[in-house]
Amino acid sequence: MPFTALNSRMVEARIGPGQRLFSQRGAMLAYRGEVSFTPNIQGGQGGVGSMIGRRIAGEATPLMTVEGTGTVMFGHGGHHVHVVDLTGETLYVEADRLLAFDGSLHQGTMFMGSQGGVMGMVRGQVTGQGLFTTTLKGVGSVAVMAHGGVIELPITPQRPVHVDPQAYVAHRGDVRNKLSTALGWRDMVGRGSGEAFQLELSGQGTVYVQASEEKL
Repeated sequence: MPFTALNSRMVEARIGPGQRLFSQRGAMLAYRGEVSFTPNIQGGQGGVGSMIGRRIAGEATPLMTVEGTGTVMFGHGGHHVHVVDLTGETLYVEADRLLAFDGSLHQGTMFMGSQGGVMGMVRGQVTGQGLFTTTLKGVGSVAVMAHGGVIELPITPQRPVHVDPQAYVAHRGDVRNKLSTALGWRDMVGRGSGEAFQLELSGQGTVYVQASEEKL
């Protein structure tokens, strides 16, 4: 079910019998109709395995299941909201960037050394910990949150994209990540973990970049 933008910080979704969606707990702003909201302990479509993966990584985001008949409006913290429509591919996104997503999408986790998990990659470089990122795959819509709006940058084999990790929101496609230091060791002293790194995304796909380096 597609999300409809009400303004830059709110989206609306229509839900009917046999349908469901997932959202961050506390993200519902208003609704019309007969709609129920229940805490989700199964980790979305990915099941317990995906939930456990995120909890091991310390990056689990509480979800609620939304079912019934009606329309629901979502927003959170005044953050800008951007809708990504998937047509069978996989979206790699940090769990705390997720506002709401179609219940038909398969949710999972992926170890950062294999793909995705940009902010986790930065933390992993600093702490040496192995971390996970959230994946959403299938046909459906995803509403993600960002500071100051989102732009979509195409990634091609001829034109890789370099992103400040703090500005990264999500990416999709056949994309490879390469994290490298952007500053010398002396420049890193007194700076946040993300400021000393650049993320190079190469291959074929799209990266979603927010207009601010602030964390959610």
